[in-house]
Amino acid sequence: MLRYANPKRFLDLSAALLPWLWLAAAGLTLPGLYQAIFLVPPDYQQGDTVRIMYVHVPSAWMASFIYGFMFVASVVGLVWKHPLADAAAKEAAPIGAMFTAVCLITGALWGKPMWGTYWIWDARLTSMLVLLFLYLGYLGVWAAIEDRAKAARAAAVLCVVGVVNIPIIRFSVEWWDTLHQGPSVVRFEGGKLAPSIDPSMLWPLLIVGLGCTLLFFALLFVRMRTEIRRRRIRALLAAQAGG
Repeated sequence: MLRYANPKRFLDLSAALLPWLWLAAAGLTLPGLYQAIFLVPPDYQQGDTVRIMYVHVPSAWMASFIYGFMFVASVVGLVWKHPLADAAAKEAAPIGAMFTAVCLITGALWGKPMWGTYWIWDARLTSMLVLLFLYLGYLGVWAAIEDRAKAARAAAVLCVVGVVNIPIIRFSVEWWDTLHQGPSVVRFEGGKLAPSIDPSMLWPLLIVGLGCTLLFFALLFVRMRTEIRRRRIRALLAAQAGG
């Protein structure tokens, strides 16, 4: 991966991959959502409200996955000074914030018919809200500090410290007695991982989740390409001003 840390190599590679990423993301997400809306049977308890799951659960997966991606990129930027590591973390943050917001909104819409309320200070819900604040705080650090190098370091430190919230999100339903249901897609049974929902519901969910993952990388590549060009323009303007 070191050779693709070079901005020009990244631009060349991403230009070749982007059309395929867009195609694959649409080819998975749209059919998966079609199955979820029109083909998957209603749940025996939740009825048609269970269809919110096909947006809510992939959004929750992506919210944590993207923060984990930012954590790795931030560590790489702090330790090895890769030229694109801080750009990758910075450009991933708005996408992660978007998925987190979608997760919270769809969770509220799902919670009203199931729990009788849009919001409760449940451990899972609260830790997910903290994740949204971490995303917004990270973006705020970049916006508040004019020196790009200092902003990158400060934002990376915030990201590294905030990663403690990810296992809290994951295990909150097991560590505390919460209103939010426990693991309901796959769980450990008899020492092995086993699905806990019917395959007719599981497969569309996994397809949408994979499609959202590819969508993230497509959006990330677009944003990183824009950031690289922005940095080049900034450097040219600085050189002209210095000359």
